[in-house]
Formats: sequence, structure tokens, C-alpha cells
Amino acid sequence: MKTNAVVWFEIYVQDMARARAFYETMLALRLSEVPFAGLEMWCFPMEDNAPGAMGALVRMEGCPSGGNSTLVYFACEDCAVEAARARDAGGQVFREKFSIGEHGHIALVIDPDGNMIGLHSMK
Repeated sequence: MKTNAVVWFEIYVQDMARARAFYETMLALRLSEVPFAGLEMWCFPMEDNAPGAMGALVRMEGCPSGGNSTLVYFACEDCAVEAARARDAGGQVFREKFSIGEHGHIALVIDPDGNMIGLHSMK
């Protein structure tokens, strides 16, 4: 197999309007709705031939948010900026920006639905 291990991700939420506002504010982007029967899905911007995984926010009956053991990392120019935006958008900073050596820096934040997510940057 000649692809990255992660090709898609879903972040389950309970309040889609709140979740969309949080992620759009923190990452300074716009999500787009994808209609599916039985669930509400809003996708992060996607480029078919670009590196990285595609994914979406999902609200579906029977799929609670928070408390999971999966950590999704979003690419950032400077993860301290997005961590500050996360706090301003109603999330919490679990761990401020810190070095991971030659691999750059990360910060960990918790969205309003209780999902922990990672932010990664090289500077």
C-alpha cells in the first residue's frame, strides 16, 4: 500500500453549530455540508491530490462525543496561534505549545464537545 495510514477522520459532536463555529474560528477556515441520511456531516476543506487526511465533523444518534482515545492533529503555521484561537472560540488548552525536537512543535486543545485534538507546526 502506497498511501498514508490515515485517509479519513471523523470528530463526533453533539452540537453541530457550536462545533462548526469552534473549528472554523480556531483553524480560520470554512467547512462544507455533505448531506447523508441519518447524520449531519460538515467536511474540512479537501484537496484530492494533496498530502494529509480528509475528514469531517459528524453528529449522529448513538455516537457520543468526547472521551475517545483517538487524537487527530491539524497542520498549522504556528500551533500557538491556533491554540489561542481555540481558547477564544470556547475550547480549552490542555497543553500549550511545546517542542517535539526536530519534528517541530505541538499543542493539545479540547473542543467544546470534549474531544482532545492536536495542533502541529514546524515553528
